[in-house]
Amino acid sequence: MKAVYATDLSAASEAAIETETCLDCLGRIGVEELHLVTVVPDNVHAGTPGIDHEKRRRRALRRYQQSIEDAGFDVETYVVRGTPHRRINGIAEMIDADMSIVGSRGKSPLENRLIGSTTRNLARTSVVPLLVNRIERDTDEPELVEKHLFERMLYATDFSGNADRAFEAFSYLRHATQEATLVHVQTPGSPGPDGDGDPEQRLAELADRLEEWEMDVTIDIREGSPADEILAAETAHEPTTTLVGSRGQSRLRRLLLGSVSESIVANAAGNVFIVPPNRIV
Repeated sequence: MKAVYATDLSAASEAAIETETCLDCLGRIGVEELHLVTVVPDNVHAGTPGIDHEKRRRRALRRYQQSIEDAGFDVETYVVRGTPHRRINGIAEMIDADMSIVGSRGKSPLENRLIGSTTRNLARTSVVPLLVNRIERDTDEPELVEKHLFERMLYATDFSGNADRAFEAFSYLRHATQEATLVHVQTPGSPGPDGDGDPEQRLAELADRLEEWEMDVTIDIREGSPADEILAAETAHEPTTTLVGSRGQSRLRRLLLGSVSESIVANAAGNVFIVPPNRIV
């Protein structure tokens, strides 16, 4: 598997990239190549007196590269200029990546409603699964909030086709997952899931599949606002990562992320793994 790892070369990014446990988790799920990408935004001028931004970034990436190669990965580095999320997505498509990874400082002090613009734009536009890697806020020496990325997964499903696609990520996540919580939120007045069986039965069928991979599985059926209840389930079960599908309702998916997915990315305490719909060719 190939993964694009986007970094802004901050102390927070360094904590994520150089955390041995995090790298081990990526190796367990089959990642063999890491493509480190840092983007010099268009509004940072190459001719800033006395500063060569691209040279400084290449030097920093070489230090990261050595650490990651020592952990057993093949590494490529890219210093590019442009709009960060567009360049990161472009490289992911160019190398046919299996996933992208971006660090996020987590909950915002502004009522937990804001996340970094690059993270938000990647969540809305990524055409490959995106891991939002949560990093501590308000500290000079930040660490990952959850170093064992996939050890305890919370999977939220509305039984849609894209939720099913997100569930299939367990085919590789299972090599690093020990516990899984399966969550479905029933909205009052809404129709039931498509297909046969009630939610409890359908979650039980999914649980059987995961238990075949020797996971400990918990089922949690809730009622209310999907985003609020999924976040409440995260608080209750304390997963290391929440797995969701981002559901595209129209061709405007690249501009509009489903409100549930966006709320989870913005407000989850731990990591979030977003699986987009299949590409339309």
